[in-house]
Amino acid sequence: MITTLVREEQTVKPDIQVQKEEVFQAKSFNLWYGEKHALKEIDFKIAENEITAIIGPSGCGKSTFIKSLNRMVELVPSVKMTGELLYRGKNILDHKFGVEELRTRVGMVFQKPNPFPKSIYENVVYGPRIHGIRDKKILNEIVERSLQGAALWDEVKDRLNENAFGLSGGQQQRLCIARCLAIEPDVILMDEPTSALDPISTLKVEELVQELKENFSIIIVTHNMQQAARISDKTAFFLNGELIEFNKTSAMFSNPHDKRTEDYITGRFG
Repeated sequence: MITTLVREEQTVKPDIQVQKEEVFQAKSFNLWYGEKHALKEIDFKIAENEITAIIGPSGCGKSTFIKSLNRMVELVPSVKMTGELLYRGKNILDHKFGVEELRTRVGMVFQKPNPFPKSIYENVVYGPRIHGIRDKKILNEIVERSLQGAALWDEVKDRLNENAFGLSGGQQQRLCIARCLAIEPDVILMDEPTSALDPISTLKVEELVQELKENFSIIIVTHNMQQAARISDKTAFFLNGELIEFNKTSAMFSNPHDKRTEDYITGRFG
């Protein structure tokens, strides 16, 4: 009787897959540096609260694409873009979409740790102060919350007034993540965030990234195939400015649809 009840109970449980909203969608997106066609007809959707890895050999357009998502690419002279890049349904290439608003919602962590030549505390409060927050109590709360979010609070809580350059490379990168978290972004872009770090620091950052996806959508450029396989939910493979394949990471690494993807993942080129 118990067995029957258990079976009946199991059969009524529906297999529900929650449809996640999109944070970004590229639609026929093209980009040129002068005459060079760097990104060609890019089309794919990036879901919220997931880690999306972008992989591909050097010069394939990975960093160009990620820097397009907060329009930092516009700092390069002679850039031209066509198509659409939708953030939460709004085209960020429409110049009515304010760059300041975009970069508040879409934060960035760079390849090499780049703390400001200030104290740990001043690094974290830099963004909130720019946004007009002056209350010391609120700033203190932001510092603690951001450093905890970056898994750094316990290591630095007694040295907040020390220069950030006194931290190790891995700690500096987590401080840069804390500085990003302090402005409460929606999306965090990461461009090769562990390439300058030792294996132990890399592991800490990877663990942190996986924790952060509970509250943020993360898009990470990486050369490291193992890293993409370890931490990402979905992977996009770029080659010569084209999006060759985009799929769940587990599916792409176990059964890629395109021979070029297979060749890259297995190390035949790149």
